[in-house]
Amino acid sequence: MDTPLSTIAVVGLGTMGTGIAEVLALAGREVIGIDISEAAARQAVTSLEASTARAVGRGRITEQERADALARFRTHDTLQAAAGAELVIEVVPETYEIKQRVFRELDAIVSPTAILATGTNALSVTRLAAESLRPERVLGLHFFNPVPAMKLVEVVSSVLTAPPAVETVTRLARELGKEPVSVGDRPGFVADGLLFGYLNQAAAMYEANYASREDIDAAMKLGCGLPMGPLALLDLIGIDTARTVLEAMYSASHDRLHAPAPVLGQLSEAGLTGRKAGRGFYTYDAPGGRSVVADALTPAPDTASGAGRDVASVGVAGSGTMASGIAEVFAKAGYAVVLAARGQEKADLAKARIATSLERSVAKGRLSAEARDETLGRITAAGSLDAFAEVDLAVEAVAEDLAVKQQLFATLDKVCRPGAVLATTTSSLPVIAIARATARPEDVVGMHFFNPAPAMKLVEVVRTVLTADDVHATVRAVCAKIRKHPVDCGDRAGFIVNALLFPYLNNAIKMVEEHYASLDDIDAAMKLGGGYPMGPFELLDVVGLDVSLAIEKVLHREFRDPGLAPAPLLEHLVAAGCLGRKTGRGFREYARR
Repeated sequence: MDTPLSTIAVVGLGTMGTGIAEVLALAGREVIGIDISEAAARQAVTSLEASTARAVGRGRITEQERADALARFRTHDTLQAAAGAELVIEVVPETYEIKQRVFRELDAIVSPTAILATGTNALSVTRLAAESLRPERVLGLHFFNPVPAMKLVEVVSSVLTAPPAVETVTRLARELGKEPVSVGDRPGFVADGLLFGYLNQAAAMYEANYASREDIDAAMKLGCGLPMGPLALLDLIGIDTARTVLEAMYSASHDRLHAPAPVLGQLSEAGLTGRKAGRGFYTYDAPGGRSVVADALTPAPDTASGAGRDVASVGVAGSGTMASGIAEVFAKAGYAVVLAARGQEKADLAKARIATSLERSVAKGRLSAEARDETLGRITAAGSLDAFAEVDLAVEAVAEDLAVKQQLFATLDKVCRPGAVLATTTSSLPVIAIARATARPEDVVGMHFFNPAPAMKLVEVVRTVLTADDVHATVRAVCAKIRKHPVDCGDRAGFIVNALLFPYLNNAIKMVEEHYASLDDIDAAMKLGGGYPMGPFELLDVVGLDVSLAIEKVLHREFRDPGLAPAPLLEHLVAAGCLGRKTGRGFREYARR
């Protein structure tokens, strides 16, 4: 079965098929492009000419290499043209009926030694293979769009696929400069299997009017370092396509997290399928356009800052990394800051941590020595919350324990002057339960910073049902002054970021539990195929498995969805004391410092 794969047919010359053809032609393969539409075939040639011309202009290939690649690409309107191909890759519309018809016809045309690959990302490779005359030579070859740029290729085996066929296409993927990941046959495979559940939850969050589309997208970009927000990504993928993938996933898993959010069906039925239609979650300048234009849902410029309370001094309660980071942020922005801890020694150590951080900024040329000294001079370290008597805003950043926070807020209620805003940085606890520990719950708001606070731009602003309008306006105005991006959300578990991030992480753990894919393959798939800055297991080990488990439990307890139940493997690792980088072992082992 050692097939050379020098001649490859690509069936379906849409965006994906054209991209695959380009990569193959540039890698020296003879490419037979097949599409029943003459217009699609012409467009494929035009696109290949344009993209290779850009590559020449950027110095990536020579003019001769471009000419050779174009000469290796020929288009046809019938499957008969695939007769001499050693590999056929189909990327026709995502329906069993069409794909099965293509495979049946190819059975009668291609050589018995040819490999047949489906580019599906949602349908069962096993089902497609079972109806072929050569199921041992049928597999999945899932590229990602745009194909020339995206490194990931998922090589999908069914229970019928012969290992030599897998080895042959895996070797081809490497020769194309791609990173192949071998996976089994289940809807969505690795990357889309994790990605589309997350996208579906974001759509449901928007549909529930929990947060605006702009705030959901900004939260995930700024809070997780993602290249696009989930709703903008759904528009790019195509809302109808996403719905099809989710339907296939749900039919296999029966997990409610995969049941397509009704808004996806409503938009699809209305023809509002995203960028390609000119409108989806957002409105675009034209069908196929990239520029978002204002519509009826576009928020007005933020004018709330004039309606808030005056804030000149800030108290930060806590002595850990988050507390010192928040104090540094406020001091850099010109606020007088009181940093209070349980005892003067802890407070002094926290201030010393800030001094070290500022010194690093000076060494890197990001801050002048004068600005460093001025910033430190604005911070007063105190050993008691009594020092908050005159602050205008008190921000707590203590342990993520409801009883601890309630006790602290009861103290703030007695210490802080009337009219002071009281903010909690909780990432998972109910803000209203913290607010009710005071006699002024209308002054309490959530202000969830992300770690490290000096670097991360996002702040989730959490209103309870009792938070006063001017308190909300005050916090948004303060965020603008400290150069953070505020997103509004209601008081429910996980807010925006954690509510979308941790189910995705939990589902990645379940994939490993089920022996579907390895840690390394899953991490590689999400970085290369989804544009994530870290793979899920890298991130879990950084965040801490104990922290992750606590958040998963909170989400499961609040939403009561069986799909949100923490993966048993996560619970077992935490019980064993394997908490991630901080203990030297989590999902991976780390050298102890």
